[in-house]
Amino acid sequence: MRILLTTTSYQDTPGPHHDFLAASGFEVVRARGPLPENEMLRLIESSGGFDGLLNGDDAITAKVIDAALAAPRKLKVIAKYGIGLDSIDVKYATSKKLPVLFTPGVNHTTVAEHAFGLMIAMVKHFWPHLRSTKEGGWKRITGNELAGKTIAVLGMGRIGKEVVKRAVAFDMKPIGYDVFWDDDFARQYNVQRYENVPDILKAADIVSLHMPLNDQTRKLINRDSIALMKNSTLIVNTARGGLIDEADLAEACKSGKLLGYAADVLDHEPPAPDHLFRGIDNIIITPHVGSRTRESVERQAMRATKNLVNYLKGDKDYVQANQF
Repeated sequence: MRILLTTTSYQDTPGPHHDFLAASGFEVVRARGPLPENEMLRLIESSGGFDGLLNGDDAITAKVIDAALAAPRKLKVIAKYGIGLDSIDVKYATSKKLPVLFTPGVNHTTVAEHAFGLMIAMVKHFWPHLRSTKEGGWKRITGNELAGKTIAVLGMGRIGKEVVKRAVAFDMKPIGYDVFWDDDFARQYNVQRYENVPDILKAADIVSLHMPLNDQTRKLINRDSIALMKNSTLIVNTARGGLIDEADLAEACKSGKLLGYAADVLDHEPPAPDHLFRGIDNIIITPHVGSRTRESVERQAMRATKNLVNYLKGDKDYVQANQF
């Protein structure tokens, strides 16, 4: 078997996942993702194809899938390192009866911690304070407390629930929105349910995004939805960059309508040198490292590797995202 391994945190973090993959006996071709469509096509053509992909956020488009299925070595499985599947054309893969595997339940703790790190950094003005002090200054800006603030969690899956737990510990008031609702969890943590996005945005001091990116959620946060929010609302995004309209968000941060925007994701990663967020002090961006801790990488990498190896060897211990 020949596989293509592209995820960088997997490759850069030591751990038992490397031993498990090596023990499979598979030929491993390595590349540094996330790779665009043209680079995926080049690798498929130059290699003669792969039995499996162990990928991160590479562009697995319909064109890539067709090329991989038509190669001399026909693609048998896509094993996503992670849970977000928006970079994969899952619908098309399903139509071709190509399994897409993923790793739910491995990174919710570390992403929730990262979300709170971003919140604290923003309300305490860490970025201008750190920059000023490093440059020899002593600039001090009055910040805000999280305690007593209403936090709207949009997306009450595993990560959203972990954010709620931490919000309660910070003495915040959690409110939530999701199509699917866990009544028992909501009762335990006193989470008020909102039936629609506009109403929850109006009530929030902090909005934390944990929704998947799809046709319904793309650019959910835009000029119109921002207008519904209180002045000085903070938006935190550890989900997907495409959930917001970047131009509208930048304008709202510069005007003072929003307290700020703190995110671990961008619509296009990495950003261009002239990205419109550059130079806006109340926008802070980390380079998609919310799940990149040694503990989380090991859990995620082992699950992704087991998914791939077990599927290709006929073992039923794998987690499949699509059904056909």
